[in-house]
Amino acid sequence: MTLPSPAAPLRVALFEPRIPPNTGNIARTCAAFRLPLALIEPLGFSIDDRSLKRAGLDYWPHVQLSTHAGFDDFSQQLPTEHRLIGCSRHGGEQLGTFRFQAGDVLLFGREDTGLPNPVRQRCDHILTIPMPGGVDETGRGGVRSLNLSVACALVSYIAGHQLQLW
Repeated sequence: MTLPSPAAPLRVALFEPRIPPNTGNIARTCAAFRLPLALIEPLGFSIDDRSLKRAGLDYWPHVQLSTHAGFDDFSQQLPTEHRLIGCSRHGGEQLGTFRFQAGDVLLFGREDTGLPNPVRQRCDHILTIPMPGGVDETGRGGVRSLNLSVACALVSYIAGHQLQLW
């Protein structure tokens, strides 16, 4: 399925999502903010999964949804004018200081493994949400990461606000 709204000022993409309720919640956020949502296969569930639909409630008709056979298929369909912004729990620029641009694509990784290095390397930027209560450099002492749907909502809202979409 091809990307909808080629001129969208901001879009969200999920790389191989695994948990239906997370994807449903993200779809709901995308519907609320009018952001196109791309799902990059393989998915950890069926698109018609009951829990996916339940999490998105009756908002699915309002989601500009596309699915892609893999990361290469997704990448080939991106608009010419775009930046791929990988969102990761580590090793990125801080969300609070990052400057978004029209055409940005917010890419979120799998719930269990995040974005693999080959995908991270194809991103124009990697973005991290600072977490004062997060784990230390050794991986101990706090929260490892935010829930994927929460992270997506935070980044999407801040990006859209910066771009004056709302």
